[in-house]
Amino acid sequence: MNHPDFRVGGKVFASLAPDLSWGMAKLKPDQQQHFLRTEPDIFFPASGKWGDRGATNIALEHAHEDTVHQALAAAWRNTAPAKLIRERSDIA
Repeated sequence: MNHPDFRVGGKVFASLAPDLSWGMAKLKPDQQQHFLRTEPDIFFPASGKWGDRGATNIALEHAHEDTVHQALAAAWRNTAPAKLIRERSDIA
């Protein structure tokens, strides 16, 4: 779809816009709400049903690296197979 995506177990957990100005992390709705509350200028729901289910866009220009890392780690854990999560307990 003309933009990079990141996969674990063959499933997308995050992607980047073609111009790299924003990214998307597949969060759970409660995780999404946390990021929307704590960083409302950086995180916003993806449009339509994707956003209703937790897909969250991230405005990268002003985002702090630690916050993006937290969102990506959550998205990875949400998507990765349970066995891989157990093996990779180092991923926060």
